[in-house]
Formats: sequence, C-alpha cells, structure tokens
Amino acid sequence: MSSSTEVTLPREWNDDERMNFLFSDFKENREVNTTDWDSKMDFWTGLVLQSCRERRSVCVNLQDLNKTFRRKERSPLGLATVIQSLSRCGKLQRESEFAANVDCGWLSWGVGLLLVKPLKWTFSSLLGRNRVPLEESYVVIELVKEKAAEVLRIYQRSEFAGRSVLSFQELCTLTSSVCADESTLCMALLQLQRDKQVMVSLHEGEKIVKFCQPGQCRVATVSDVEIGIYQLQRSEKLLEARLEKLSLEADKSKEEARVLLREGKKVQALRCLRGRKRGEKRADGLFGQLESIRGILDRIAQSQTDEMVLQAYQAGVTSLRFSLKDVTVERAESLVDQIQELCDKQDDVNQTISGAVTSADEDMDELEEELKSLLDETKPNPEVPPENLPNVPSDGLLDSLPDIPHSDLNFSTKHLQEQLEQLTL
Repeated sequence: MSSSTEVTLPREWNDDERMNFLFSDFKENREVNTTDWDSKMDFWTGLVLQSCRERRSVCVNLQDLNKTFRRKERSPLGLATVIQSLSRCGKLQRESEFAANVDCGWLSWGVGLLLVKPLKWTFSSLLGRNRVPLEESYVVIELVKEKAAEVLRIYQRSEFAGRSVLSFQELCTLTSSVCADESTLCMALLQLQRDKQVMVSLHEGEKIVKFCQPGQCRVATVSDVEIGIYQLQRSEKLLEARLEKLSLEADKSKEEARVLLREGKKVQALRCLRGRKRGEKRADGLFGQLESIRGILDRIAQSQTDEMVLQAYQAGVTSLRFSLKDVTVERAESLVDQIQELCDKQDDVNQTISGAVTSADEDMDELEEELKSLLDETKPNPEVPPENLPNVPSDGLLDSLPDIPHSDLNFSTKHLQEQLEQLTL
C-alpha cells in the first residue's frame, strides 16, 4: 500500500470541500454530532476494506494507510481513530493477538512478522492502547476469512487435491493469484488452522501443510505414513526434474556434435557423443528409480483404496446385521403362509363376483334380442332398387309442358271475383 494509485478512489476525492471535512480529525465526543461522525467513519471504513481487497492483502497499518490516502501533501488525521473503532467492534485485530489464538507452534514457522513483532507489540501495548503505532499491523477479520476460504477452494480444485500433504512453497505457487505475499498466505493458514481445516508442521526444516480431506470434519495430526508418502512424492518430483535436465543436455550434446562434424572437428564431436551416452546411462538409472517410486506410490494408493472398500464392507455388514436383527426363518415362513392364505381368499371373492357379473350379462343378452325384434317390426318397407324404376323420357317432355306464366301473381281479391263470375257465365 505504497501509493494512492494502487487503489480506486471515490468520485468525491476531487471535491475539496468534502475532502477537507473527511481529512479532518474526529471530535473527541461522538455525541456532539453523530451524523458527521458516522458519515466520516463509514467513508474511511469502506475505503480501507476496498484498498485491502484490491491489494489482495488482509493486513493494514497506519503508516501505509497514511501513504495510500495522501492528498495534496496531506494525510487523513482520523485514520488512527478508524483503526481503534474497528478494533473495538472486532473487525480488526492485532497480528500478535490473532496469532496467539492459534497453536503456538505456528510462531516457529511464520514469516518474520510472527517471529519478531510479538515482543514489539507487547512493548507497545504497555505504552497504552489509546495510541496506534505507525508500523503496527492489524488483521482485517472479514478479509482473512474470505482469503482462507479462497485458499481452501483453490486447493480442492487443484491437481494437489488428491494429496493431503504438500510443501509450503507449492502452496505459495498455487495460491499466488489470491495471496499477494507469504504473509497474506500465513494469515489465511492461521485462520484455517483456527477452523481445524489445516495443520502446518516442520519436517527437516521444511514447512509442510496438511489439509482436511473430504468426509472429515477436522484435520488430524500429520502421521508418519503421510510423511513417508510426502517424501516419496518429493523424490518423484526431483527425479523428474533431473531426467528432464539430462534429456535437454543430451539433445544439446547431439546438436553440438552435429555442428562440430560440419566443421571437420571429428575428435571433439566424438567427445560430445560420449558425454551424451554417459548422460543417457544416468537417465536410464534415474528412470528405473523413478519407476520404482511410482510403483510404490501406486501400491500405497491401491492399499488406501482397498482400505476404503473394506471399511465400506464393514459398514455394510454392520448395517445388514442390524437390519436382520429381528428377522428369523420361522417368521418369514409364517408371513409367506399368511400371504398365500390371503391370496386364496381374494381368488374366491373374485370368482364369486365374476359369477354374478356373468348372470347379469346373460340378462342383458335377452334384452338385446327383444330390442332387435322390436326394431324389425317397426322397420319401413324396403326401398325399390333403382334398377327396377321405369325410365323417364327426356325427349320432347319439356316442350309438351305449358309455358310458365310471367304475369304478376299478386292479384287482388276483387280481380279474382271478376274472373270467377266470367267463368260462371
């Protein structure tokens, strides 16, 4: 947090009047003006947390905050009050107090901060808690929990998920995208240690980290078997690196021999080829050792699988035994006899019901026959087939008919009477 360019500043940062208020110190008594106090506190609290997230860090100190938020040759006067307020409400915690809540063994492997500063923190605490030393580091509890969850999630999704133990350097490389430095990773591991999700120990001067495996509620202490497996895995990686190096050297020697032959330097080319042959022999020996180690690791993995299967078998046998606790052959035969008796009874009932239905069906057949006879009696005369009808003459028939009258058909009653009298006469 060396400069303000590393964090995203709010839009009001360019408002001189607003920033003059925010850069001023807090009143000694909050009750004088609670609105201004809370507004200023909320502003700096949000900005401090945002700066930590953007730096991928979980720790803050007053000196870095003053440098980060420096504006026009001025530093905020109330940041010490902000740190004290966040500490009182539990959002910030001194690194020494944070580490003291975890097993003391962690202090032996942590970075220099955890080795040197506890004495300095203790001395500063004796001077009084109302003062905030410039270089005293505080852990942001909310961020360290988020970082711990990210570290655990990255491990579970990585190629190392099948290994319960890995080196601290491997974990540093694996989590470089979320942890800015080793100190941040140490804080995240301390939180995971507090949550019983990891266990860190020293082996031959090297820090190793053991993660809680699926199905376990908490991590167990690193066992001798796990140490042995870790050593085999580390040897496997070393042998692979050496083989790769020998392979590159052999290719380089071959290319040098080819160049020397082109230049006519046959003796030197022969020397390069001899060096290549020696390298290939060493590579063959190392490859044999590598295959042996891989075979041992495969057998260990197979034995772990076998153990898991046997545990599953044991659990299945226990469950089956418990399930069959009250089951006997006599009870099973009795139940089968009862079922057979009930089935026979049901068959008798079905036969009785089907007989009644059959008689009802016979009555229905008689009614159908009677209805059919009634329909036959009321059936009309059969129609004459078309082929038995006489032919209708078509030639001259229309000409012999009288013409259709075209006069108006709407005659009055008087007119009809006159025509009737004429007919009478």
